[in-house]
Amino acid sequence: MTGEPLTVAVRVKPGASRARVGGRFDGPHGPALVIAVHAPAVDGRATEAARRALADALGVRPAAVSLRAGAASRDKLFLVEPAAPGAPEALRRLRDGSAE
Repeated sequence: MTGEPLTVAVRVKPGASRARVGGRFDGPHGPALVIAVHAPAVDGRATEAARRALADALGVRPAAVSLRAGAASRDKLFLVEPAAPGAPEALRRLRDGSAE
């Protein structure tokens, strides 16, 4: 069973010493999920690392996550399609609390 498509606002922190998915940033696309990645912000590497980290955090295949906006920005919009049935709740937990 698959869920509805889910648009996720993300704030990417490239070059982080520790990769991490969790936390909230109030950015231009509204409340965003913070994703820290080891990859540098060069040639789309941080975006790709964030895409894969988001897929892993929401329990979907990386192919289900695509970039919708923000290729050259730290503030991005990703589309998760199809989203796992519990993805909206998982996103809220990661972004708004109770997640490591």
